[in-house]
Amino acid sequence: MTETVELSDEQYAIVKVEDLVYVYGRPEASAQFKLNSADFIVRETLSFEPEGEGTHAFLYIEKINTNTEWLVRQLARFVGTETRNIGYAGLKDRNAVTYQWLSVNLEGIEEPDWDNFDVVGCKIIKKTYHRKKLKRGSIKYNSFQIVLKGIEQKYRVEIDARIEQIKNSGVPNYFAQQRFGHDYNNLFRAVLWFRNGHKIKKRAERGIILSAARSMVFNYMLSQRIEKIGWNELLTGEVMMLDGTHSFFSAGIIDDELLERFMQGDIHPTSVLWGRGCLSSEKQLLELEQEKSENLSNWCRGLEMQGLKQERRAARLFPRDLLVSHSPQNSTLSFSLPSGCYATTVLREIVQF
Repeated sequence: MTETVELSDEQYAIVKVEDLVYVYGRPEASAQFKLNSADFIVRETLSFEPEGEGTHAFLYIEKINTNTEWLVRQLARFVGTETRNIGYAGLKDRNAVTYQWLSVNLEGIEEPDWDNFDVVGCKIIKKTYHRKKLKRGSIKYNSFQIVLKGIEQKYRVEIDARIEQIKNSGVPNYFAQQRFGHDYNNLFRAVLWFRNGHKIKKRAERGIILSAARSMVFNYMLSQRIEKIGWNELLTGEVMMLDGTHSFFSAGIIDDELLERFMQGDIHPTSVLWGRGCLSSEKQLLELEQEKSENLSNWCRGLEMQGLKQERRAARLFPRDLLVSHSPQNSTLSFSLPSGCYATTVLREIVQF
């Protein structure tokens, strides 16, 4: 449930993922999720192809129940370099089997024998080279294979129907629970920071906490939009995003051509990532966003004071190649998502877990 943290004369409502609006109604089916690492498999595909030459070794690594940042430290120790010389495109779940690329800058260093890299739960699958370090966000998509256990047989028809709905209309592009830390601790820390000035010394830690606060505001604004106007509806003054890009344009008038592109998934409405500056929405959408932001005014002001700038994020998410298969004991889902999107955002529209 939504919690309100009261400090002196100011209140900070904490909006949890569990409280966000469902597009297709709260699922009746429930499932056991991540009972073991093999129930959640993630494979990363980069947004580019390594050149095959250069001073940066690119390693495609299988890791089981292993934190990405911990793996970075093990690689640095093995090579005899600093962690800043290790690159990765994105953090991957610890409680899972994941396949991801990491880069190691070998400039001025003798390349080790990678066959001797012996870390429990980690295995180098393949190796190549590139001229530049692997940067965060350089992911075309992540592919998921997820086993759900304990689903009653009677709910399988409902699950199949929801899969078809999602294929046709997508899901809200919410930030998932892992964005907010254990028991939403990152949001409680943000409250102390915004209200009492409890400065976070480490830059990376500050970034995590600010991202959590901003993500919560985004989730709330998107959830309120769905509750107010429904799903697959557009307002005048929309800011639309071209599918598969970060390109935006204003849609002052909703004409037939725009609606057709929207229904085909060529463009998506957006919601606000809060920060300094004016909302880029107009007309009906601007009125709605201004009205709903008042409910989280302390959060919005805190983000502005930290210097973040207004941005937009797609409100709608379409999983690629979404499939489900059923066995007597389990149901297995497979799909792919762009970088920055969450598998559990898709799952919450299918089952309770």
